[in-house]
Amino acid sequence: MDFVTGVQLPATASEITYDTPVLFLGSCFANEIGYRMAAGKLPVMTNPHGTLFNPFSVAGALDRFIAGHVYTANDIYLHQNRYMSLDHHTAFSSYDRDVLIERLNQVSRSASEYIRKASFLFVTFGTSYIYTLRESGAIVANCHKLPSSLFVRRQASWSEIAARWRETLDRLAETNPSIRVWFTVSPVRHLSDGAHANQLSKSHLLLAAEELLAHPSVEGYFPAYEIFMDELRDYRYYAADMVHPSETGIDFIWEKFSSIFISAHTLRLWNEASRITRATAHRISGGKRETTPFANAILEKIHDLKSRAPFIDLDQEEKYFKELL
Repeated sequence: MDFVTGVQLPATASEITYDTPVLFLGSCFANEIGYRMAAGKLPVMTNPHGTLFNPFSVAGALDRFIAGHVYTANDIYLHQNRYMSLDHHTAFSSYDRDVLIERLNQVSRSASEYIRKASFLFVTFGTSYIYTLRESGAIVANCHKLPSSLFVRRQASWSEIAARWRETLDRLAETNPSIRVWFTVSPVRHLSDGAHANQLSKSHLLLAAEELLAHPSVEGYFPAYEIFMDELRDYRYYAADMVHPSETGIDFIWEKFSSIFISAHTLRLWNEASRITRATAHRISGGKRETTPFANAILEKIHDLKSRAPFIDLDQEEKYFKELL
């Protein structure tokens, strides 16, 4: 007897390897999957602008990467002596305007180069609610804890979202014709307006993603939201806030994700590399007598993996463990 309602996964998908750079954009769910890819040294860039929740801000970030946007003082918002970019996560703020502009441009240059060589783009929509700045009407990615009176909040329709993204996908196809785009909807619940409003919000995102599957650059839709709603229908798969997925829940989604996109051979290499990267976070107590055997054991694993897979960059980990000797 089967006690789980299984969610059908995409029948086909292009393969992610160590030769296929991947870009993740969107909500914090994109961060989690991107983090797991990076742990095994797969080539990945995750949310250069920081976590982005609404589809318009994600599209705007992608447009800037495509255009190679150069940030100036005109892109900066000033409030109580603090400079910030409303197109970025709250981490992009500073009391020094020039420092912030330089950081924005460093990130922009890196992402602009990456999008031109990326083989995959995974976009995760978080919410269809958007905030616009009253004084300009511009949609903001994050309110940076500014007074709510500065913004107007509304829900965008699925047709608005789809229309906006068709324009961005057309530009992306001109810049990188071979890129394969996948959409997904975040299982993270936005409950500030209640459960019903959250479902309405997710519904607009799902309908928009379905509409965008017709675009030539879009390869498919990964059902992260559906897996959480049906296969993981239990609060034990949520973190303590009852909103974000727990580590167990994310690991379950990662297993589903990797089963579609990553071959058994690549996944074996990923597992070996991730064990090495996790070892760098291992808390080592004691003196050289305790640390030397551990460091030597990991260095042996590094040398073995590098000999079999020289394309996996483990130089940083090798340096770390050599310094322990």
